[in-house]
Amino acid sequence: MRRRSLLAASGAALLPAIGGIPPARAAEEAVDLLLVLAVDVSRSIDEDEARLQRQGYKEAMSDPRIVDAIRAGMIGSIAVCYIEWAGWDYQRVVLPWTRIGSKQEAEGWSEALSNAPRVSLSWTSISGGLEAARRAFADSPFEGTRKVVDVSGDGVNNSGPPVEGIRDQLVAEGVTINGLPILNDRPGWGRMPLVPLDEYYRQAVAGGEGSFVIAAEDFDAFGSAVRRKLVREIAALPGPPIG
Repeated sequence: MRRRSLLAASGAALLPAIGGIPPARAAEEAVDLLLVLAVDVSRSIDEDEARLQRQGYKEAMSDPRIVDAIRAGMIGSIAVCYIEWAGWDYQRVVLPWTRIGSKQEAEGWSEALSNAPRVSLSWTSISGGLEAARRAFADSPFEGTRKVVDVSGDGVNNSGPPVEGIRDQLVAEGVTINGLPILNDRPGWGRMPLVPLDEYYRQAVAGGEGSFVIAAEDFDAFGSAVRRKLVREIAALPGPPIG
């Protein structure tokens, strides 16, 4: 209950900061895709890396290739919810569900993200990030033909329950989970992965129909990886299996 309250309260507190983004126009408005961007803000990510991470999502969403992929859908729009997560007890809706169906709406979303404050906390709970995404889907005012979680981070799960159980719940509910592991030189706090981080994401995090993992070799490469990942998610492009 405390986690739900924190998530809802922090998201509501940020609503005035995104006044330039059109709110949901009607309950259960149809979109091609419900996309949760679940982003790691644990303390293994320093200020410079956090800036590169935000910049990567900001520039990717307003990239003409992303806008073209959105407009090419059957409905021609998607809805996006941006969540930041750290330990099991911390998940925050930074930008609530927002419809994007045009260049102007994509640019408005990107501008709102660049203006949103950032908080950094210790520990890494991918399971907490996925649970926050699950709640976000339940609260969405939009109806999507597909549901995708795009989860990015630079370490393994070291807080909260194992990732696999919550991942499997989401997959059973028709959600696809794709991974964007960041292969920096500090893979999380408190526990080193037994396998390379990208392989860990393939084994423990990604799941569902068409799921995949795209690794960023470091934070400088993050923006390029985000763009490739978003195009593939939005356009539902086929690719190699995760396993």
